[in-house]
Amino acid sequence: MQTVGVDLAAEPAKTAIATVAWEHGTATVAELRLGATDPDVVTAVAAAGRSGIDAPFGWPDAFVDFVGAHHRLEYSRERALNSRAGRLPLVRRLTDRVVHAGTGIVPLSVSADLIAHVALRCAGLLAELEAVGVNVDRVDGDVVEVYPAAALQGWKLPFKGYKNAKNREARAASVEALERALPGLRLGGFRELCVSSDDAFDAVVAALVARSAALGRTARPDAAQYAVASREGWIHLPLCGIRELL
Repeated sequence: MQTVGVDLAAEPAKTAIATVAWEHGTATVAELRLGATDPDVVTAVAAAGRSGIDAPFGWPDAFVDFVGAHHRLEYSRERALNSRAGRLPLVRRLTDRVVHAGTGIVPLSVSADLIAHVALRCAGLLAELEAVGVNVDRVDGDVVEVYPAAALQGWKLPFKGYKNAKNREARAASVEALERALPGLRLGGFRELCVSSDDAFDAVVAALVARSAALGRTARPDAAQYAVASREGWIHLPLCGIRELL
């Protein structure tokens, strides 16, 4: 099978796509590119068995309700917005809180941090993918929401300090650690791109998480969480060891 990983940015310049082919105990990076446009993403995802996108698939229920009420000039005095604790339901989705509780990592807030533009682009992509027949269910779809840093942490690999051009040395160490942890990984001629670009590296990790989802080995919401997750989106964290992907 093939899996695809997308490290989505607000603009194509920093958007990376990785396609990984899984066969005979190997995971071969068949394609890895930066500068991916929406049509590039749609084409790659539509051809894959399972895909992972590093971007929020939805907004917190409480945020959606609050903005709708505010737009209708319905001002609520029941919610305390003058404190971080009071605003928390508006800025953290259920899946964000679950990831934080399980990993200690706090995902960026789709409604309050710099990732909002990425989420808007992602919403447009999900619409385009649905139009070409891709199942975009926000929990169990052909494409799943992923979080590379949390996945790396779960696999006991370096998950901090490799972002940005200035951290090339740390990123090179992260690439080496990933190769040691997954001996069947074949980066080939794309290895240097993973070292030079954290976007490319994250796209490869996203494709590995997509493989976990394809194997049914990612954490899913329980019955009480499912309805909310189906609206807000759900981050798929691997439940298997990284070598089990092979």
